Amino acid sequence: MSEYNGKKVLVLGLARSGLAAVKLLVKLGADVTVSESKDLDSIKELPELLSWGVRVVNQDKEIFEEDFYLAVKNPGINGNLWFVKRLRERGIPVITEIELAFRVSAPQHYVAITGSNGKTTTATLTYEIIKAQHPDKTLLCGNIGVALCEMVLEHDLINNDGFYIVLEISNFQLVDIVDFCPEIAVIINLAADHLDFMGTEDAYFRSKLRVYENMKKGKTFLYNLDDELIKTYTQAVPVNCDVLTYSLVDKTADLFADSENVYFRDDILFPLSDIKVVGRHNVQNVLVGVGCALKCAVSPENIRKAVSLFKGVEHRIEFVREKDGICYYNDSKGTNVDATVIALKAFSSPVILLAGGHEKGLDLTPLKGLLSGVKKVISYGECGERIWKELTDGEGILVNDLPEAMSEAVKIAEAGDVVLLSPTTSSYDQYTCFEERGEHFKTLVNSL
Repeated sequence: MSEYNGKKVLVLGLARSGLAAVKLLVKLGADVTVSESKDLDSIKELPELLSWGVRVVNQDKEIFEEDFYLAVKNPGINGNLWFVKRLRERGIPVITEIELAFRVSAPQHYVAITGSNGKTTTATLTYEIIKAQHPDKTLLCGNIGVALCEMVLEHDLINNDGFYIVLEISNFQLVDIVDFCPEIAVIINLAADHLDFMGTEDAYFRSKLRVYENMKKGKTFLYNLDDELIKTYTQAVPVNCDVLTYSLVDKTADLFADSENVYFRDDILFPLSDIKVVGRHNVQNVLVGVGCALKCAVSPENIRKAVSLFKGVEHRIEFVREKDGICYYNDSKGTNVDATVIALKAFSSPVILLAGGHEKGLDLTPLKGLLSGVKKVISYGECGERIWKELTDGEGILVNDLPEAMSEAVKIAEAGDVVLLSPTTSSYDQYTCFEERGEHFKTLVNSL
């Protein structure tokens, strides 16, 4: 019998991770209550939940005065909301579904990948490389769209051990960990984001550091020598495990790439020409994947083969189409300013930048130094006017939505230009997610 058998557990919010946590808790024999902000009649999973014996309620105050063994919080729910605070005031532990899955699973090889930008590309690449060596024992999950609890159920990780679990993990998922401890971890980079949720840059950056807080000797942290914020914050919160360094600049790093090759401690692993994804930032992502793979006993031959076969991830500087000599790229996952900086640096051709979306209040200053390579900025959506004023001083083009932005881009684009959707912010003013925004952009491009 599990420690959860018969225990009252509260799940805060459904969505994919919440539903996965519910399924796992039911399997463990817990007495599960789900609290949702939606009207209960609009929850499509309600009949299924009720058939499992799950109680489904709203956010009435009396619910949070009940006694629960613990609460599992959907990462999208702000920890500063009154009901989360009330649970903690009453001494009820509030954890994430990742923490729950980690606690109930047999020992696994967790590879935790976090950072402000590039997580999905890096996690997917890392998964592909490790899978080349361990094809039946490698999994990819987390913030990438598949909950860790789903993997626990699908592969019976409660009883089966030794899987290589590549976990894309966001700061929302890290803020409520307790015991979670990966075997390998990396903070790819740090840049301001999610200030609407975290409150301050410092709080956001420190939430990322939690990825290594439980790691000791024998575990490995991949350290990006090129990121000054990582250097500053790891000095303030020291890393207490083994360290593997990587760099695009410092030749003394364990993993290094120059303009010709990728090296591991002075030995050539493979030529840079094997890397098919564009941009110097993706070379850095490859270094992370290679470092994780080496620590997972992947052979150099399998590393090189997997890297050469990797073509990138949808919505991350994704090539969509060339028409009339104009190349169209979908970077809808560019949901903060630094992501757009990275995208712009990937191109040497003139760029027509489509930017806009939900207003997160992010500082646009880092983009100004790259405007020399930008033919025109076309802004739209909730923060479109601020982009037009602050970034272009009114010299850009301001429209209402993405279709209008595309229409304006087509009017001014010439052979040799790049039309790049890299919004600098999230999609929630006009779309439900960045994927929907990216798919809409691709539909617009392919209809030209």
